[in-house]
Amino acid sequence: MSNSFGNRFRFTIFGQSHAPAIGVTIEGLPAGFAPDMDALQAFLDRRAPGQGKYTTTRKEADRPEFVAGLVDGHTCGAPVTAIIRNTNARSGDYANLFRVPRPGHADFAAAVKYGPNRDVAGGGQFSGRLTAPLCIAGGLALQLLEEEGISVSARIVSIGGQTEPAAIQQALEDAKQAGDSLGGVIECQCQGVPAGLGEPMFGGVENRISQAVFAIPAVKAIEFGAGFAVAAMRGSENNDPFYFDELGVVRTRGNNHGGILGGITSGMPIVFRAAFKPTPSIAMEQDSVDLTAHENVKLSVQGRHDPCIVLRAVPCVEAAAAAALYDILLEGRY
Repeated sequence: MSNSFGNRFRFTIFGQSHAPAIGVTIEGLPAGFAPDMDALQAFLDRRAPGQGKYTTTRKEADRPEFVAGLVDGHTCGAPVTAIIRNTNARSGDYANLFRVPRPGHADFAAAVKYGPNRDVAGGGQFSGRLTAPLCIAGGLALQLLEEEGISVSARIVSIGGQTEPAAIQQALEDAKQAGDSLGGVIECQCQGVPAGLGEPMFGGVENRISQAVFAIPAVKAIEFGAGFAVAAMRGSENNDPFYFDELGVVRTRGNNHGGILGGITSGMPIVFRAAFKPTPSIAMEQDSVDLTAHENVKLSVQGRHDPCIVLRAVPCVEAAAAAALYDILLEGRY
């Protein structure tokens, strides 16, 4: 099913943006693991809405309720299920979108696939709201990876093509005042990953991480290491020379390969960047169609939306990468 990810560390995300609750069921957590709930909440808080001037004004506490799989604060071997209740939905803001799809959003594609039974409120199952349960699964994976000496961290590289903080701030303000939105790029590094994880072809580490990252709405591209820049390089420039370090471990002088060779980890840091498109829901008037009246119309989106999803997406990228890495790590042990 498309809402499930992973083999050994497998989780299924459920719910819609304005449903009573959203959540996740996770299989593969080792029995006896005691999640650090404070650390998990702090991780979720980084993604939560309503945090600043350039994020949606929707207010949600995003406090997970673990309803299965924990006994006295420890995993018991059964699947772990956690829910997050939606408490601040305003579904009326989306009533017209049942007839008039937002350009750049999944509204039209969902109408074709699911017909009149689709849920358009808040974007339904296509909403960025569903990254909250992704962050529950990924947040737990981060804690388990940390026990293995592996860390995953991401950062914003650019927003609206700008890289300097002052320029980013101005670009955000300009877009907000215009009723428009911005995209951006997030870079993620995974340190301490041992060499030899992953498989060639369809089981490559790039494949697995990419699959998880593309579950984040608005991600449109991903590159590893030097990425698209390698297309302009010669082999002598792109190749990362090998050497033995002071401990006798094989390393490379550079990391154009982003820590992955032939789909298998090299022992160097895994480095990738994900490109996010601008938020489709904008107040500026756009051309669209009325699916009921079969006519061309104008649309100005109402409601509460992030003018730039990148600001809240950093922990989502970390969660996706951590979930994929922990699944790969477990596979390497069986």
